[in-house]
Amino acid sequence: MNKPPVFTTIAPIFNELKNLPILYERISEVMNKTDSSWELILVDDGSTDGSTDIIRDLASKDDRIRPVIFARNFGHQIAVTAGLDYSCGDAVIIIDSDLQDPPEVILDLIQKWREGYEVVYAVRAEREGETFFKKITASVFYRLIFRITDVKIPLDTGDFRLMDRKVVDVMNAMREHHRFLRGMSAWVGFKQIGVSYNRAARLSGETKYPFKKMLKLALTAITGFSYVPLQIATYMGFISAGISLIAIPVVILMRILGSQQFTGQATTLIAVLFLGGVQLISLGILGEYIGRIYDEVKGRPLYIVSEAPSDNNKLKE
Repeated sequence: MNKPPVFTTIAPIFNELKNLPILYERISEVMNKTDSSWELILVDDGSTDGSTDIIRDLASKDDRIRPVIFARNFGHQIAVTAGLDYSCGDAVIIIDSDLQDPPEVILDLIQKWREGYEVVYAVRAEREGETFFKKITASVFYRLIFRITDVKIPLDTGDFRLMDRKVVDVMNAMREHHRFLRGMSAWVGFKQIGVSYNRAARLSGETKYPFKKMLKLALTAITGFSYVPLQIATYMGFISAGISLIAIPVVILMRILGSQQFTGQATTLIAVLFLGGVQLISLGILGEYIGRIYDEVKGRPLYIVSEAPSDNNKLKE
């Protein structure tokens, strides 16, 4: 059996036909500078633009390329998870395929790993080529997650990071379906440090994380690492009950004094609508958590592959 490589780089691919050859060239150039063995796992997440054929072609020309081809689209976080499952390196690097995360930063991550750090995450100092709305919503997202989650997830960090093999092994044992990998890598602990970099504009194509997907990711992060929404529902219940307790004697007193301010159905309607809104919000929050439990107990695999390397054990359930 061949000796495992020192480094594994994972790049999830979804319709990145134009970016793939450049991604391969830049990662190869960077990894060759390490003077260590390496592999590149390209996880095709159900691409429909011909990216799958490019991945196969690259793998046929370079045996360091290991393709993992999904049977359908399962999402970015699951694609990265598959890469972690199939990785063999002593250190594993996660990078997006749109080249917004410059592969050249990998050398800085490796340097920190060689200094003894076990998780080295890339911190976005600048974000080129993004709209003002995207920058603001991203900033709010990271700071909201930082404040309300049980784990302190570093600000302005994505999935671009390096993890030691011991960290990857722990994360591979965590098989929840609703995955927020940057939160999971913070939760496991170990010795961690950040490296600042300037995020580039997308080389070509469209973003795979529009506002709707970002909102879904934020919901996954919050419900996966915090009970604050449930606590908010409780607080709202206490507040509405407190308002009711205050309002009852006030209304009785006003009626005794002959005030006409609290007559008619308007007051009753407002009170019913307020309490009904609180109840529906609380039920919605409970539904989100129950839905997560439902997905877990079904026991379905995280992903299904149609093609994958067979030279190492994988874990996908």
